[in-house]
Amino acid sequence: MTVGRLLLWRHGRTAYNASARLQGQVDIPLDDVGHWQARTAAAALLARHTPTRVVSSDLSRAAQTATALARMVGLEVELDARVRERGFGDWEGLTGQEISARWPQDYALWRGGGEPSRVGAESRAAVAERTAAAITEHAAALDRTDTLVVVSHGAAISSAVAALMSMPADWRAIAGMHNAHWAELVPSSGSVEPAWRLAAYNLGPTDASSDWNAGPDRDADETTTTRDPD
Repeated sequence: MTVGRLLLWRHGRTAYNASARLQGQVDIPLDDVGHWQARTAAAALLARHTPTRVVSSDLSRAAQTATALARMVGLEVELDARVRERGFGDWEGLTGQEISARWPQDYALWRGGGEPSRVGAESRAAVAERTAAAITEHAAALDRTDTLVVVSHGAAISSAVAALMSMPADWRAIAGMHNAHWAELVPSSGSVEPAWRLAAYNLGPTDASSDWNAGPDRDADETTTTRDPD
């Protein structure tokens, strides 16, 4: 038996997202916009689904996002370190420009789809294995009438989606997940492989503001656009 619907939800914005710094496993909380994104996205999610269980990465930005949803439905957030973000070793907390200046060859390799192994980064295969194992375990404890929400991180979610759909760890055919947006997967029928089907991706509020990364709409001269790293 397995859950009937799986939602993989990325955390809201942090100060590192706003400044385009690679977060990895640095435990940084949501910023003010991130809290607003979590509340707004949680309401949008609940307009479509009724979660049975909410599991979150143990990093605070994910746990805070999960709490925004759990409070609305009277559930407890279950923490699981296996769905935390990919570790990026020496690169964590740095911008792309800073990484490129100090590790030009490794950075070029990473941007080209390779593995920056010399800086202590976790491999995509390792991330895919641990996230998929955790999600499969939590999903197996529920049945087809249930909806499981797993709150995680950008790189971790893309790795998990690839693994659950039986794609290789270096499969990069999907775009990065926006902050506080989610992917929806449903189980395949019977013994059909892969065991999961991707029903939707990068779902979230479509009319919350003119610029999701800037927070609630303000005067035009106060609105800024930021780029989210993994």
